[in-house]
Amino acid sequence: MKIGFIGLGNVGGKLAGSLIRNGFDVTVRDLDKSVAEPFLQKGASWADSPKAMAESCDMIITCLPSPAACAAVMEAEDGILAGLSAGKIWAEMSTTDETEVKRLGALVEAKGASAVDCPVSGGCHRAATGNISIFAGCKRDVFDQICPVLTTLGRRVLHTGELGTASILKVATNYLATANLITISEALATMKKAGMDLNTTYEAFRISSGTSFVHETEGQVILNGSRDINFTMDLVLKDISLFQDIADRSGITLEISPLMISIFKDGIARYGEREFSPNIIRRLEDDNDVSVLASGFPAEIVDDEPEAVGYEIIPKR
Repeated sequence: MKIGFIGLGNVGGKLAGSLIRNGFDVTVRDLDKSVAEPFLQKGASWADSPKAMAESCDMIITCLPSPAACAAVMEAEDGILAGLSAGKIWAEMSTTDETEVKRLGALVEAKGASAVDCPVSGGCHRAATGNISIFAGCKRDVFDQICPVLTTLGRRVLHTGELGTASILKVATNYLATANLITISEALATMKKAGMDLNTTYEAFRISSGTSFVHETEGQVILNGSRDINFTMDLVLKDISLFQDIADRSGITLEISPLMISIFKDGIARYGEREFSPNIIRRLEDDNDVSVLASGFPAEIVDDEPEAVGYEIIPKR
């Protein structure tokens, strides 16, 4: 299978790298061709347009920063839709709105091609090693066809149902991760203000019922001070706003979600939309004259789990 990959950013570049590293025939494209140079040097081909990529590849993957960016790549005059034909597959790996992925999916299917929403979860460090988790919303026969690609890109792969279901679940997981980020920020800041040793605090949280994936990863770069997880406040606000949109459409009134949106809007107003998302803790540091830092923690998270062949997760029934 010949694979096209559009969007070589923080996550997309690492995913494309996994395909190239594992011997797939990969064609790449990004708005900035210089970003693609390392991939071209490793054997990838370059597409002069999304249309050209769709014409020459069997599966076209997009991993872009917003639903609007994806729509532009799909629907432009020289976009992916213009080059699709029967039997091809479009896979959207961004975190997006399920209504938008369904709209674009209908246009894809009108060409006789298949559409998949397959967002990833687990952080850039796991995307780099092929150990990230992947949700896939599509027809079962399409999932079976692309499963070898998905289990190369990720360690744990879950077929979530029809197109759009993966995007709904991905937005929900990002909402939960953001809630964990806000609460771990408050817990660490409170412990520091209470005079607790933060190295001991980190371990207490880690080995207790209070731990979480966010504490064990983002908690470390918070304490280091780099706050660098290759994810920014504007992207968090996009994701939690998408979750609120799902709640609104579903007719459920939430209490914590609107507060989280307010917190991140305030963080963006103070520090800028491209500030690293763990620096949401700066609101607490600045307002309470406290510095949440400790020695011995890394500046960035590196996945120490060796790369391994992925597998499908089967839900319990």
